[in-house]
Amino acid sequence: MKKKPLIILTGPTAVGKTKASIGLAKAVDGEIISADSMQVYRHMDIGSAKIKPEEMEGIPHHLIDVLEPDDEFHVVKFQQLAKKAMREIWERGHIPIVTGGTGFYIQALLYDIDFDENEKEEDKIDPVRSQYGNIEKDEVDMDIKMLYVEAYAREHGAEALHEKLALVDPASAEMIHPNNIKRVIRALEFYEQTGKRISEHNETQRQRESPYAFAYFVLTDDRAHLYERINRRVDQMIEEGLVNEVQALKDKGYTKQLVSMQGLGYKEILDYLDGNCTLEE
Repeated sequence: MKKKPLIILTGPTAVGKTKASIGLAKAVDGEIISADSMQVYRHMDIGSAKIKPEEMEGIPHHLIDVLEPDDEFHVVKFQQLAKKAMREIWERGHIPIVTGGTGFYIQALLYDIDFDENEKEEDKIDPVRSQYGNIEKDEVDMDIKMLYVEAYAREHGAEALHEKLALVDPASAEMIHPNNIKRVIRALEFYEQTGKRISEHNETQRQRESPYAFAYFVLTDDRAHLYERINRRVDQMIEEGLVNEVQALKDKGYTKQLVSMQGLGYKEILDYLDGNCTLEE
């Protein structure tokens, strides 16, 4: 079968992906699929640097404002939504352009990586919970992963959790920062579920041939210039009302236990609103 076309456009925060993706879409008759883990949520506009409708310049955008902040979203969900959007784009005779900075999501889509799809089922998660988390099953209703993380990290700290990973999967521990608790948890869970190291699994998956005829572009810039742009972006977010946006989310009952509210910018403003730090800090 002839492979269908796909374009990837990625790069670090504030490098200019949004503007470049619009120009590219116009040039190749494309439609844009967001690979951003935060822009998928409604009501989270300022902190996610979400593209505004007037900035889209008539180019269709997908996977933006499709979920509520308390909806489940993970890499498997992203794969499902993105594949559906891609099929629809091809049917219109256009080219999908996957744009964003969440590299894990992009690789999972590009190489059609299999995550066994049931990774979040309780019967698979329980062995890790009982060994490391000491959380009773009836406590775990809404977001089992975040409840576990809070309990164990609160009792032992992120470093202790990371040390557990280093014992069973040194390669993953080398690649994953101790503070990236979600990925540490995922690696431990994978080992408990399968008896295999996720680092070896990922290496095998990387050898897969992509089912798409793809072009992969990575934007970059001088590090100092990027930092300057990021600093300006943060100031702009505050000026545009980031504090009010987070307060509104909090008023709706969205708490820091949600994966969405752990997004960069949101958890820090929540700390401020909860009195744990000053706005300047």
